[in-house]
Amino acid sequence: MALDAVVGEIRDKGIRESEAIKKEAQTEVSAILAEAQEKVIAIKMAAEEDANRQEGYIMAQEVAAANLSVKRETLNAQKDVLDEVFGRVAADIAALPDEFHRKAIRELCKTAAKELHEGLFYCSERDVHSVEDALSSLKTLSGFSLAGTKDITGGIIAESNDGTLQLDYSYSTFVSEVWESGLKDASDILFG
Repeated sequence: MALDAVVGEIRDKGIRESEAIKKEAQTEVSAILAEAQEKVIAIKMAAEEDANRQEGYIMAQEVAAANLSVKRETLNAQKDVLDEVFGRVAADIAALPDEFHRKAIRELCKTAAKELHEGLFYCSERDVHSVEDALSSLKTLSGFSLAGTKDITGGIIAESNDGTLQLDYSYSTFVSEVWESGLKDASDILFG
């Protein structure tokens, strides 16, 4: 019986050791699973944070692009309005009565004569008679002659005889100068 007792003791010891190993393995498995779960949670949180960051970045880009597009459209519409106003001003000046143009041409010829003393005048087809009248009636213009017409809305272009100096007193030049100097004010008035 002593052999049966030894075998029983060895078997009991083996069962106890097996149970201890199983328990230890179970504890280790639980620890590994808990650590893996923590890593999964950390990865999931990092992925969510990255997705939120990416979403915010994309939203900010889209909002900026939309704002830029709206601003571009607004500026284009404002430019169209300003161009229309500029065109109307030029058309309104061209539509002024002949008496206005005659007086304006006379004064512009006198102003040019003060700077050049002699030379050539160019004008629009409409203003030929006004320039001829000024040349024939004003002694200060005795050194000038009408050289021909140019495609201008009104006014004159005076040129020295040798062509080295040219004075642009055309209506479009005056309107452009006034327009450039008053563009900000006009824009503020029209668009606030």
